[in-house]
Amino acid sequence: FFFFSFPEMHGISFRIQISVKELLDTDVLLKLLFHLPVNYPSTLPDISVSSDQLTRTQCKDVKEKLLEQAKQHLSEPMVHDLILWVQQHLKDVIKQSTTVCNEKTTLSKETEDGIWMLLLHLDHMRAKAKYVKTVEKWASNLRLTGRLMFMGKIILILLQGDRSSIKEYLILQKTSKVDVDSSGKKCKEKMMRVLCETEVESQHKRFQTFEVKEYSAPEELQKEFETAGLRNLFSEFVPPLLK
Repeated sequence: FFFFSFPEMHGISFRIQISVKELLDTDVLLKLLFHLPVNYPSTLPDISVSSDQLTRTQCKDVKEKLLEQAKQHLSEPMVHDLILWVQQHLKDVIKQSTTVCNEKTTLSKETEDGIWMLLLHLDHMRAKAKYVKTVEKWASNLRLTGRLMFMGKIILILLQGDRSSIKEYLILQKTSKVDVDSSGKKCKEKMMRVLCETEVESQHKRFQTFEVKEYSAPEELQKEFETAGLRNLFSEFVPPLLK
């Protein structure tokens, strides 16, 4: 424990840091701030909870559970009991909090962790079968979802996943010998353009898989984008390529 206490006219405040073993047996560093009013313990303390390893919702849930516990100890010194309680029950509170977590909270958590989207334009693929296989392998290894799209001479790669994985994919795409040149020698991709790299927003639907698709008309390609909630992305970047 680390205690920092300082008396105030309105009671006493102090911080306590505790380390608790969490779900996957990793340590969670929990910072608890207690403010004990002058007439404590007849009055409940103010408690605030923060932790770098927990989401804001989880911290709020921990605080609410601690206040529930505090009510059971009203009029007796309780801080020590509350600390023991949180050490023993943190795991359950987090489990519950995660289960109750609705889709919206999950989405914002993912955005915090950086779910990004990347749209690339390739000029050509000479060794198409090998190139496609390589892109599929990279997407699978980096757990990226999306589409490799062929329409006429247009080749687009649309990817979604962790920001770090997107960055790693770009490095692979630029530095690996993915194609062959006109003389059949292996070569790096020099004719690639990054059309867009952006954070996935709530109106964007997440692709569940990575698929290779061929489209016979621009309308089909547009429909693919619209199904994923990416109408704007299509209208901004694709029409110039069709000219």
